[in-house]
Amino acid sequence: MNHNITIFRSYLEAYEHFCKPLCHELDMPQMAFDIMMFLANHPETCTAKEISQHRGFKENILSVNINKLVNEGFLERSSVEGDRRKIRLVCTRKAQPIIERGRRLQDKFHSIIKEGLTDEDLKACQRYLDIIGQNALRIRQMEIKEE
Repeated sequence: MNHNITIFRSYLEAYEHFCKPLCHELDMPQMAFDIMMFLANHPETCTAKEISQHRGFKENILSVNINKLVNEGFLERSSVEGDRRKIRLVCTRKAQPIIERGRRLQDKFHSIIKEGLTDEDLKACQRYLDIIGQNALRIRQMEIKEE
């Protein structure tokens, strides 16, 4: 099982390594880039709390990077209709050229990371991950009693 943790960590480190030249060119921290790309790719997930939950970012560091992106004009904040306590984060027009470059970079990364896998392999992998995700959700909904 420890091997799986290593694979996941290796995947994240490879992605960060792949993004490093663009982040360096933009003078943008990796987390700020990740936040912007996450919002662009998942606009329905639009609050800092949701980003933190999905990406596992610590809220204080997330907040610093969101403030930086807002101050630099890459993100805007607005109230969520129906719940004024929630703040929606939206990428601005200024962010669009970076998002386009980021998506090309992500496509290239995913193309390289999937080398050697057939369509059948990828479908099986997706099926396994879906089952693991469903089981994880079921576990989170369980009442756990110590035996």
